[in-house]
Order: sequence, then C-alpha cells, then structure tokens
Amino acid sequence: MKRLFTLALLLVSTFSVNAEEALDLNKFAQHYYNTMTATQAPNASEKELEAYLSLLTDDVGSQHIPYQIDDSRTAEGKKLMRKGMSFYLGAHTHYESELLNTFIFNDSGFAIRYKNHAKGIHPQSKQPIEYTSVMMEVIEVENGKVAMIRKYHE
Repeated sequence: MKRLFTLALLLVSTFSVNAEEALDLNKFAQHYYNTMTATQAPNASEKELEAYLSLLTDDVGSQHIPYQIDDSRTAEGKKLMRKGMSFYLGAHTHYESELLNTFIFNDSGFAIRYKNHAKGIHPQSKQPIEYTSVMMEVIEVENGKVAMIRKYHE
C-alpha cells in the first residue's frame, strides 16, 4: 500500500510539474522575434547571436525558400547556424523590423510574419546592400526549443 501511495504521489507531482512548465507560445513567439531581430541590428555582437541560438535545439533545421531547399535536421544544426550567422553579424548599418502577424499552432509551433528593411555592406563582396522584404517564418517547437525554421518571402 505504501508503494502504491508513493507511485500515485510521484505520478501526480510529475503531471503537476509538466502542467506548470507549459510553454506559452504567444510569449515565446514574441521573444523569438525580438531575439532574432536583435541579431540583425548594426551593433549586434556574439551576445545577441548566442541569445538567439539559446532558443534553438542543437539539431535545429533551417530552410530559407528558395535559397535553401534542404530541410534536414543534423546534429550540427546549431553549429552551422552559428557559423553562417557569424559571417553576417554586424554587416548592417541600418535595420528595422515590424512584426505584422503571429499565428499559433496548438502547442507544436507558430509562424511570424514581419516586414524588414536593411542597409549595409556585404561582408564578402564589400558592396553596399539594401533590401526591404516581408517574411514569414514557420517555426516548429520541441520541448520548449525551436527545432525547425522555415523562411518564406512574400
């Protein structure tokens, strides 16, 4: 009887902890957007980059349609994103972004639609760049972390 009571108590406490830890995807989507756009600011540093990467699983997948068509997740996903994003870090001399819409998909993901405008110097060609775009990011979430990012241009 004592074992049964202990087992019941353990099960109840486990479910209680999980219920308390439920991720509020509306708040998480806003935090993701703010953290992601901070990496694009002219004064962005490794601090902003690491804050963004902390939101991702180690095996995060990233797909940027039409530039990246492969949506594979690999054990090195976060490492590859760090390398790619580090190359462009601080390349903007001007960056502004406006969140247009947020869509929540039960407890498995969200999408954010935003408009951004940037100016800067391309780190490889050293040529001036400027662009304005409307983007949609569809994000899959696993265990409170971003597991897949799919970016689409309007």
